[in-house]
Amino acid sequence: MTTGILADDFGCFYGKKLKYFARGVFSGHDPTAHGEVSERMDAGWIGISAVRRALAWTGDLIVPPVCIACREALSAHHALCADCWRDVSFIRSPLCDRMGIPLPFDTGVTTVSAAALAEPPDYDRARAAAHFAGTARRMVHGLKYSDRQEVRVLLGTWLQTAGHDLLGDTHLIIPVPMSRRRLFWRTFNQAAILAHEIGRRTGLPVSVSTLRRRRATRPQVGLTRAQRRDNMEGAFAIAKRKRVRIEGQNILLIDDVITTGATVNACARALKRAGAHRVDVLAVAMVAGEVPLTP
Repeated sequence: MTTGILADDFGCFYGKKLKYFARGVFSGHDPTAHGEVSERMDAGWIGISAVRRALAWTGDLIVPPVCIACREALSAHHALCADCWRDVSFIRSPLCDRMGIPLPFDTGVTTVSAAALAEPPDYDRARAAAHFAGTARRMVHGLKYSDRQEVRVLLGTWLQTAGHDLLGDTHLIIPVPMSRRRLFWRTFNQAAILAHEIGRRTGLPVSVSTLRRRRATRPQVGLTRAQRRDNMEGAFAIAKRKRVRIEGQNILLIDDVITTGATVNACARALKRAGAHRVDVLAVAMVAGEVPLTP
């Protein structure tokens, strides 16, 4: 509604300016000679700004800004209160270049963890914004289980920051897909919501139909690492008509949480079998702690 109002005002304003200018030109009068058009344009921009402020003020009265984690009153939308912000444990460098897990100290060079050397992942690189605990966990669960889509703006900011070294190499963004049955009952895919938010911010293309689940899988919650891997084996496939879109391309796979990595590994295997050159992974949160550099 706001966009429509502003667009109508904008078109009406400049339509009048064009008529005014044309009338002056064909009558031999230059409307710009004494700054008439400039003054009217400045007045128009002031009017548009006033409309924006009024709409924002009215919107805040109807839906007051609150902390998106605990609902405490705030002065701005899409933000966290001080207590919830302090409760976020962001994942910072130094990181394992492959798995994105924190390392105990900075070696000064690109480093791969012992876990990545012992069991190399099928994806190329993974990054996550925060540890899966506290506020980050509540926000992810709010989006995933309660359709709290107001968190997508802040989570998009976190993802863009955490994935800055991945986004520059990306050709196509693909979310981890849901089974049709689960999507029918839930009505949305939280990974697709996050993927579209990153696409909106970066201008990178997003495809939600390239990667699909070929079979339903058990919920991963409560499964061991081995059970998760077996549960995901062969669960994903590439739509035949979409293969040409990923051949030789660098894919950025988006998910909400990386736990054992079984899901994103299965997705990466399917994408690489279909010809993807590189598959990187970006998630809001990760279940990880500091790991040793060597076995």
